Amino acid sequence: MPSDVLEGVALVTGGGRGIGASIARELADAGMRVAVTGRTPEQVNAVAVEIGGLGVTGDVSIQGDVESWVEATERELGPIELLVANAGIGIRDGATWELPIDEWWRVQQVNVLGVHLSARAVIPGMLDRGRGRIVITGSGAAYLPGGSQTAYASSKAAVCRYGETLANELAGRIPVFFFSPGLVRTDMTERWGDDAPWTPPELAPRLVRVLASGRADALAGRYLHAEHDDIEDLIRRADRIAADDLNAIRLRR
Repeated sequence: MPSDVLEGVALVTGGGRGIGASIARELADAGMRVAVTGRTPEQVNAVAVEIGGLGVTGDVSIQGDVESWVEATERELGPIELLVANAGIGIRDGATWELPIDEWWRVQQVNVLGVHLSARAVIPGMLDRGRGRIVITGSGAAYLPGGSQTAYASSKAAVCRYGETLANELAGRIPVFFFSPGLVRTDMTERWGDDAPWTPPELAPRLVRVLASGRADALAGRYLHAEHDDIEDLIRRADRIAADDLNAIRLRR
Protein backbone atom coordinates (compact mmCIF):
# COMPACT_ATOMS: atom_id res chain seq x y z
CA MET A 1 0.00 0.00 0.00
CA PRO A 2 1.47 3.42 -0.89
CA SER A 3 2.91 5.25 2.08
CA ASP A 4 3.25 8.58 0.30
CA VAL A 5 2.29 11.45 2.58
CA LEU A 6 0.85 14.30 0.54
CA GLU A 7 -0.03 17.91 1.13
CA GLY A 8 -1.74 20.69 -0.78
CA VAL A 9 -5.14 20.85 -2.45
CA ALA A 10 -6.77 18.40 -4.85
CA LEU A 11 -9.89 18.85 -6.96
CA VAL A 12 -11.61 15.58 -7.92
CA THR A 13 -14.37 15.81 -10.51
CA GLY A 14 -17.06 13.17 -10.33
CA GLY A 15 -16.11 12.66 -6.70
CA GLY A 16 -19.55 12.02 -5.28
CA ARG A 17 -19.55 8.27 -5.90
CA GLY A 18 -17.70 5.34 -7.38
CA ILE A 19 -14.07 5.64 -8.39
CA GLY A 20 -13.99 9.41 -7.84
CA ALA A 21 -15.20 9.11 -4.24
CA SER A 22 -12.58 6.41 -3.56
CA ILE A 23 -9.84 8.63 -5.00
CA ALA A 24 -11.02 11.56 -2.88
CA ARG A 25 -10.87 9.40 0.26
CA GLU A 26 -7.38 8.16 -0.59
CA LEU A 27 -6.02 11.64 -1.20
CA ALA A 28 -7.57 12.96 2.01
CA ASP A 29 -6.12 10.00 3.93
CA ALA A 30 -2.72 10.89 2.48
CA GLY A 31 -2.99 14.42 3.86
CA MET A 32 -4.43 16.51 1.03
CA ARG A 33 -7.27 18.98 1.33
CA VAL A 34 -9.80 17.73 -1.19
CA ALA A 35 -12.70 19.29 -3.06
CA VAL A 36 -15.14 16.92 -4.75
CA THR A 37 -17.56 17.80 -7.53
CA GLY A 38 -20.66 16.28 -9.02
CA ARG A 39 -24.22 16.98 -10.05
CA THR A 40 -25.94 15.39 -7.03
CA PRO A 41 -25.60 17.55 -3.91
CA GLU A 42 -26.42 14.74 -1.48
CA GLN A 43 -23.66 12.49 -2.81
CA VAL A 44 -21.05 15.23 -3.13
CA ASN A 45 -21.70 16.67 0.30
CA ALA A 46 -21.71 13.24 1.96
CA VAL A 47 -18.21 12.50 0.63
CA ALA A 48 -17.00 16.00 1.50
CA VAL A 49 -18.20 15.68 5.10
CA GLU A 50 -16.67 12.21 5.40
CA ILE A 51 -13.21 13.40 4.34
CA GLY A 52 -13.34 16.87 5.88
CA GLY A 53 -13.20 18.46 2.44
CA LEU A 54 -15.29 20.72 0.25
CA GLY A 55 -18.27 19.73 -1.88
CA VAL A 56 -19.20 21.74 -4.96
CA THR A 57 -22.00 20.87 -7.34
CA GLY A 58 -22.63 21.50 -11.00
CA ASP A 59 -22.12 20.11 -14.49
CA VAL A 60 -18.59 19.32 -15.66
CA SER A 61 -19.58 20.08 -19.26
CA ILE A 62 -20.55 23.70 -18.44
CA GLN A 63 -17.64 26.14 -18.43
CA GLY A 64 -19.16 28.44 -15.82
CA ASP A 65 -19.74 25.59 -13.39
CA VAL A 66 -16.19 24.30 -13.72
CA GLU A 67 -14.68 27.74 -13.28
CA SER A 68 -16.83 28.32 -10.19
CA TRP A 69 -15.56 25.04 -8.72
CA VAL A 70 -11.98 26.16 -9.14
CA GLU A 71 -12.71 29.57 -7.65
CA ALA A 72 -14.53 28.09 -4.64
CA THR A 73 -11.85 25.47 -4.04
CA GLU A 74 -9.00 27.97 -4.09
CA ARG A 75 -10.94 30.41 -1.92
CA GLU A 76 -11.83 27.80 0.71
CA LEU A 77 -8.89 25.38 0.60
CA GLY A 78 -6.02 27.07 -1.22
CA PRO A 79 -4.30 26.79 -4.61
CA ILE A 80 -5.09 23.61 -6.52
CA GLU A 81 -1.99 21.47 -6.92
CA LEU A 82 -3.70 18.33 -8.22
CA LEU A 83 -6.60 17.97 -10.63
CA VAL A 84 -8.15 14.53 -10.94
CA ALA A 85 -10.38 14.80 -14.02
CA ASN A 86 -12.45 11.76 -13.26
CA ALA A 87 -16.07 12.64 -14.12
CA GLY A 88 -17.48 10.32 -16.75
CA ILE A 89 -20.65 8.60 -17.87
CA GLY A 90 -21.67 5.66 -20.02
CA ILE A 91 -24.79 5.17 -22.07
CA ARG A 92 -27.68 2.75 -22.15
CA ASP A 93 -27.48 -0.21 -24.49
CA GLY A 94 -28.82 0.24 -27.97
CA ALA A 95 -27.77 0.46 -31.59
CA THR A 96 -25.72 3.57 -32.30
CA TRP A 97 -28.02 4.63 -35.13
CA GLU A 98 -31.10 4.29 -32.94
CA LEU A 99 -29.91 6.19 -29.87
CA PRO A 100 -31.16 9.76 -29.58
CA ILE A 101 -28.43 12.08 -30.82
CA ASP A 102 -28.46 14.14 -27.64
CA GLU A 103 -27.82 11.02 -25.52
CA TRP A 104 -24.88 9.98 -27.70
CA TRP A 105 -23.42 13.49 -27.69
CA ARG A 106 -23.90 13.88 -23.95
CA VAL A 107 -21.22 11.22 -23.37
CA GLN A 108 -18.73 13.27 -25.39
CA GLN A 109 -19.66 16.43 -23.49
CA VAL A 110 -19.05 14.89 -20.08
CA ASN A 111 -16.15 12.56 -20.86
CA VAL A 112 -14.16 14.76 -23.24
CA LEU A 113 -15.27 18.37 -22.95
CA GLY A 114 -15.48 17.98 -19.16
CA VAL A 115 -11.84 16.95 -18.99
CA HIS A 116 -10.81 19.85 -21.20
CA LEU A 117 -12.77 22.44 -19.25
CA SER A 118 -11.34 21.16 -15.97
CA ALA A 119 -7.76 21.20 -17.23
CA ARG A 120 -8.22 24.58 -18.88
CA ALA A 121 -9.49 26.06 -15.62
CA VAL A 122 -6.54 24.96 -13.46
CA ILE A 123 -3.57 25.16 -15.82
CA PRO A 124 -3.02 28.96 -15.74
CA GLY A 125 -2.78 28.97 -11.94
CA MET A 126 -0.46 25.98 -11.94
CA LEU A 127 1.81 27.63 -14.48
CA ASP A 128 1.87 30.88 -12.50
CA ARG A 129 2.84 29.02 -9.33
CA GLY A 130 5.28 26.72 -11.08
CA ARG A 131 3.74 23.51 -9.74
CA GLY A 132 0.80 21.20 -10.20
CA ARG A 133 -0.25 17.85 -11.65
CA ILE A 134 -3.18 16.60 -13.70
CA VAL A 135 -4.52 13.05 -13.62
CA ILE A 136 -7.19 11.93 -16.11
CA THR A 137 -9.33 8.82 -15.71
CA GLY A 138 -9.21 6.98 -19.02
CA SER A 139 -10.29 3.46 -19.91
CA GLY A 140 -9.16 0.34 -21.70
CA ALA A 141 -12.16 1.01 -23.95
CA ALA A 142 -9.85 3.46 -25.71
CA TYR A 143 -8.04 0.62 -27.46
CA LEU A 144 -9.33 -2.84 -26.51
CA PRO A 145 -11.02 -4.84 -29.28
CA GLY A 146 -14.59 -6.05 -29.08
CA GLY A 147 -16.29 -2.86 -27.98
CA SER A 148 -19.80 -2.17 -29.18
CA GLN A 149 -20.68 1.17 -27.60
CA THR A 150 -19.46 3.91 -29.91
CA ALA A 151 -20.18 6.84 -27.62
CA TYR A 152 -18.17 5.61 -24.64
CA ALA A 153 -15.27 4.01 -26.53
CA SER A 154 -14.73 7.02 -28.78
CA SER A 155 -14.87 9.40 -25.81
CA LYS A 156 -12.22 7.44 -23.91
CA ALA A 157 -10.00 7.17 -26.99
CA ALA A 158 -10.22 10.95 -27.28
CA VAL A 159 -9.45 11.45 -23.59
CA CYS A 160 -6.36 9.24 -23.69
CA ARG A 161 -5.03 11.03 -26.76
CA TYR A 162 -5.89 14.35 -25.13
CA GLY A 163 -3.89 13.38 -22.04
CA GLU A 164 -0.84 12.33 -24.01
CA THR A 165 -0.90 15.45 -26.18
CA LEU A 166 -1.46 17.78 -23.22
CA ALA A 167 1.48 16.13 -21.48
CA ASN A 168 3.63 16.96 -24.51
CA GLU A 169 2.41 20.55 -24.49
CA LEU A 170 3.14 20.98 -20.78
CA ALA A 171 6.36 18.92 -20.67
CA GLY A 172 8.76 20.22 -18.05
CA ARG A 173 6.07 22.35 -16.44
CA ILE A 174 3.01 20.31 -15.41
CA PRO A 175 3.04 16.49 -15.47
CA VAL A 176 -0.14 15.10 -17.04
CA PHE A 177 -1.14 11.47 -16.52
CA PHE A 178 -3.95 9.31 -17.84
CA PHE A 179 -4.79 5.86 -16.57
CA SER A 180 -7.27 3.02 -16.75
CA PRO A 181 -8.81 2.04 -13.41
CA GLY A 182 -9.68 -1.40 -14.76
CA LEU A 183 -13.15 -2.90 -14.52
CA VAL A 184 -14.24 -1.51 -11.17
CA ARG A 185 -17.68 -2.43 -9.91
CA THR A 186 -19.72 0.78 -9.73
CA ASP A 187 -23.27 1.87 -10.50
CA MET A 188 -22.20 2.37 -14.12
CA THR A 189 -20.72 -1.13 -14.52
CA GLU A 190 -22.96 -3.15 -12.21
CA ARG A 191 -24.86 -4.60 -15.18
CA TRP A 192 -21.89 -6.85 -16.03
CA GLY A 193 -22.85 -9.10 -13.12
CA ASP A 194 -21.04 -11.20 -10.54
CA ASP A 195 -18.94 -13.18 -13.02
CA ALA A 196 -17.16 -10.19 -14.56
CA PRO A 197 -13.37 -9.93 -14.00
CA TRP A 198 -13.73 -7.13 -11.48
CA THR A 199 -10.69 -5.03 -10.57
CA PRO A 200 -10.11 -4.48 -6.83
CA PRO A 201 -11.54 -1.00 -6.16
CA GLU A 202 -8.58 0.15 -4.09
CA LEU A 203 -6.07 -0.03 -6.96
CA ALA A 204 -7.06 3.15 -8.83
CA PRO A 205 -6.94 5.35 -5.70
CA ARG A 206 -3.55 3.91 -4.76
CA LEU A 207 -2.20 4.66 -8.23
CA VAL A 208 -3.47 8.25 -8.10
CA ARG A 209 -1.80 8.67 -4.71
CA VAL A 210 1.55 7.69 -6.21
CA LEU A 211 1.04 9.99 -9.20
CA ALA A 212 0.20 12.87 -6.85
CA SER A 213 3.42 12.33 -4.92
CA GLY A 214 5.66 13.37 -7.82
CA ARG A 215 7.63 10.13 -7.75
CA ALA A 216 6.20 9.10 -11.12
CA ASP A 217 6.60 12.39 -12.98
CA ALA A 218 8.92 10.77 -15.52
CA LEU A 219 5.92 8.69 -16.65
CA ALA A 220 3.81 11.70 -17.61
CA GLY A 221 2.01 11.11 -20.88
CA ARG A 222 2.26 7.30 -20.60
CA TYR A 223 -0.73 4.98 -20.53
CA LEU A 224 -0.97 3.50 -17.04
CA HIS A 225 -3.23 0.69 -15.82
CA ALA A 226 -4.17 0.46 -12.16
CA GLU A 227 -4.38 -3.34 -12.19
CA HIS A 228 -1.97 -4.55 -14.85
CA ASP A 229 0.93 -2.15 -14.26
CA ASP A 230 3.22 -2.25 -11.25
CA ILE A 231 3.75 1.49 -10.80
CA GLU A 232 6.88 1.05 -8.68
CA ASP A 233 8.44 -1.08 -11.42
CA LEU A 234 7.48 1.51 -14.03
CA ILE A 235 9.10 4.26 -11.97
CA ARG A 236 12.32 2.25 -11.83
CA ARG A 237 12.23 1.70 -15.61
CA ALA A 238 11.03 5.18 -16.58
CA ASP A 239 14.09 6.02 -18.69
CA ARG A 240 13.79 2.82 -20.71
CA ILE A 241 10.02 3.26 -21.08
CA ALA A 242 10.59 6.70 -22.59
CA ALA A 243 13.47 5.55 -24.81
CA ASP A 244 11.49 2.60 -26.20
CA ASP A 245 8.15 4.47 -26.31
CA LEU A 246 6.46 1.91 -24.08
CA ASN A 247 3.15 2.25 -22.25
CA ALA A 248 1.71 4.09 -25.23
CA ILE A 249 -1.23 3.49 -27.54
CA ARG A 250 0.40 3.07 -30.95
CA LEU A 251 -0.15 1.57 -34.36
CA ARG A 252 2.45 -1.16 -34.91
CA ARG A 253 3.20 -2.72 -38.29
